[in-house]
Amino acid sequence: MTQLVLASASKTRAKLLEDAGVSVFCDPANLDEDGVKESLKAEGATAVQVAETLAELKARAVSRRHPGAFVIGGDQTLDCNGIWFDKPVDMDQARGHMMALRGKTHRLNAAVCVMRDDEVLWHLNDPVEMVMRPFSDDFLDWYIGECGTEICDSVGGYRLEGLGAQLFSAVRGDYFTVLGLPLLPLLDFLRANGALKA
Repeated sequence: MTQLVLASASKTRAKLLEDAGVSVFCDPANLDEDGVKESLKAEGATAVQVAETLAELKARAVSRRHPGAFVIGGDQTLDCNGIWFDKPVDMDQARGHMMALRGKTHRLNAAVCVMRDDEVLWHLNDPVEMVMRPFSDDFLDWYIGECGTEICDSVGGYRLEGLGAQLFSAVRGDYFTVLGLPLLPLLDFLRANGALKA
């Protein structure tokens, strides 16, 4: 079987694959993601295009270090009414993000790219609409207190697989995609290309 490499330090992406029985080696790309985002924004790129570009750049950087391997790169962007949100740098920014998203629908764009030997074999962008409920300030205080700094590990400051589920009234799209990886289409690709048992 072909070696699978995840071009990411994301514990969530690695766990999704491992829980699905997929053995991957994790090798983060270590890109200047903020610099790439700013450059692409300045060129007029959309949030979708940024996610796709970052997923490909991550896969490409790591592909060069692992000849013959299938290298999986992924990225997420979040936009709400034209405003882009990044991973919060601290708890205060996480609170600000959640207050700005409260009572609104935002779009989470999750892109994945698979490369081998510097060639794109497959890519997908799987958008999800997230409807955040109009929760109270008391709820937000409780949520942040319960979750702690882990909320700074995700682009929206929430983890749908845990207490973050209480932030939403609706999610229109794939659950795995919200967690960071369009898992089912990726598994289909890997099976179709001999990297997993069919």
